[in-house]
Amino acid sequence: MNEPARKIIWTYAEYLDQERASPTRHEFLNGEIFAMSCGTPEHARLCMSVGAELRAQLRGRPCAVYSADLRVRVQATGLSTYPDVSVVCGKLERDLGDKDAALNPSVLVEVLSDSSEAYDRGQKFAHYRHIPSLREYVLVSQHEPRIEVFHRNEDDSWTLREARAGQGAHLEAIGCALSVDEVYRDPLAQGLPGAQA
Repeated sequence: MNEPARKIIWTYAEYLDQERASPTRHEFLNGEIFAMSCGTPEHARLCMSVGAELRAQLRGRPCAVYSADLRVRVQATGLSTYPDVSVVCGKLERDLGDKDAALNPSVLVEVLSDSSEAYDRGQKFAHYRHIPSLREYVLVSQHEPRIEVFHRNEDDSWTLREARAGQGAHLEAIGCALSVDEVYRDPLAQGLPGAQA
């Protein structure tokens, strides 16, 4: 999270009013509003690549893949935020006080950046673990071909599985696999001297 906006304590209704009028996205927690940092071209490409792979594999099934425009609300902790990619299976449950916020993601994906990695791995994941429907949390590195999948077990513990180049990251909860090579493939870099495809 970055620095909070000018006012110290905001109501959720005030946050929503500000969010509707703002060209940038913000997180909300405990009466504070935090501006979300803008991504790099690599971040944007990786987000879209993951979303496209998941959408293709989920075609014909009762699951929808959402971009970072979908706000997710963690009712237990009060956090409202915008994951890079969200998957909701079954009926979309909306927050009663915020019709644009989803409550029941099955999978959440964050593409790591230098400014957000510690938060995404730590505090944000701690909030996400309070979402009862969440089965998997996926972290995608920007610095190397590596996808980490945190899977929620029956006893509510979490297991980490890591996939690197040449491997697949399996999302058991939705029956999908993300090919690391496909997610990181950059069609604009192919054929350029010194570029990684």
